[in-house]
Amino acid sequence: MLRRNQIFRREFLSLASAALAARRAGRAQEKAALPRVLIIGDSISIGYTDFVRNLLQGKAEVVRIPVNGGPTTYGLENIQSWLGGGHWDVIHFNWGLHDIKLDPAGRTRQVPIAKYEENLRLLVKTLKATGARLIWASTTPVPPVPWTKLDPPRSTSDVPFYNAVAKKVMDENSIAIDDLYSFAFPRLETIQQPSNVHFTEEGYRELAQQVAASITAALDKIK
Repeated sequence: MLRRNQIFRREFLSLASAALAARRAGRAQEKAALPRVLIIGDSISIGYTDFVRNLLQGKAEVVRIPVNGGPTTYGLENIQSWLGGGHWDVIHFNWGLHDIKLDPAGRTRQVPIAKYEENLRLLVKTLKATGARLIWASTTPVPPVPWTKLDPPRSTSDVPFYNAVAKKVMDENSIAIDDLYSFAFPRLETIQQPSNVHFTEEGYRELAQQVAASITAALDKIK
């Protein structure tokens, strides 16, 4: 009887293990079959990525770069490692908030606007070479408070100028634009933290809806 129970237990464990392996293999195959989406951005994208991933569950495998994307200068240094060797169907990307950081005196931007345009053109060239559908996310608003009230300091008036330069580059390259600036600006009082470029949890949820919609539109064009 004891030996029979031992055999039964081994058979049960073997079947359970096989079933678990089959489920894992099924999930891996399902994941592999989904289109792959890469999100590149700063801490704003960190805030909305998990919500985007949930919204696109079963529709796309959503991956984000493992760090804060920083300014365009940092992007140029790391873009190849972020892209890796795999295939991407859609890339949703942004640089801007770190480029417009001001020095303590409020005179110099971390990346001057002419250099920002030059860097964006180089980054776009690299991204286009992947063959992915590209979506540029416009830089979200800096709250309308004196630059001295923000840490690090930024000027709210810089964002539209940098976004205009980015739009020019994207239009010239026929790249879709997810206009997060225009989406967020009318509702800043309810979705952005006070005197802070970052958003509330609900704010990130709302941004995620916009981001997911832009990615879905790009995926629909692939089918």
